[in-house]
Amino acid sequence: MRSRLDFRRRITILLGLDERPEFPKKDLEALWCPWRVEYFEQETRNPDFLSDAARASDDAAHLVIARRKNAFLMMNRYPYAVGHLMAVPYRKTADAASLGDNEVIELWSLAMHGQRLLRETMKAQGFNIGLNLGECAGAGVPDHLHLHIVPRWSGDTNFMPVLAGTRMLSEGLESLYAKLMATQARLADEANRG
Repeated sequence: MRSRLDFRRRITILLGLDERPEFPKKDLEALWCPWRVEYFEQETRNPDFLSDAARASDDAAHLVIARRKNAFLMMNRYPYAVGHLMAVPYRKTADAASLGDNEVIELWSLAMHGQRLLRETMKAQGFNIGLNLGECAGAGVPDHLHLHIVPRWSGDTNFMPVLAGTRMLSEGLESLYAKLMATQARLADEANRG
């Protein structure tokens, strides 16, 4: 925590904000984010939500977008950015080396499918794709590996995460899920006609 505060202090000094008049906080006390109610209304985080989604029959309730024989694609309930997807093997493992060839192929295939959906639906211009293996590496679910697919756009970074420790998410999970599913259906229809 100290390093974050030191960094903020250095940025404040470098930008010359120390010499500026006090920020008019009384005029901007609230950051209105009505879509965040989806997170607040949820009960405590379920540490087995990936395993639950793997076994679920109600894909919409678990935000599952696509299923294959060995892996599935789902939206992240706790996203780094709006549209953050995850490709997840059905088999619960923390060790990437334990994955079989078919699991690896399907995870990457689902990552490419997720990229296409995000390009078509959200006009994503780039992606961060990767694994956080182990709690010390940032894994939120260290015992069930998953491949992150995070959409990016030119100019999408801003000061909020650095100075305020806050991420801005511009769309709710359920509305984006419906859009992604509609895009997936359209692409499947085009492929069948094609």
